[in-house]
Amino acid sequence: MNSLDHILIFKTNISTPRDITFVKDVLDKHELIDEWNVDQADVDCVLRVISRHLKPADIIDLLSECNYDCAELTD
Repeated sequence: MNSLDHILIFKTNISTPRDITFVKDVLDKHELIDEWNVDQADVDCVLRVISRHLKPADIIDLLSECNYDCAELTD
């Protein structure tokens, strides 16, 4: 189920435990997100989202509405 085609990867500013708590509420409730995680040890605070239905723009819009920076990483 976790095909690489379904993994979306983003650079974010989700950098604190408080940020994680906030986005957890938003991302966990989204019915089209299967799994997600944030690597806060990475300088880019990389967010990985597994979804068969969402496009990068959907995640960017969702986080932007929550006042977080989010940009797709492509390589």
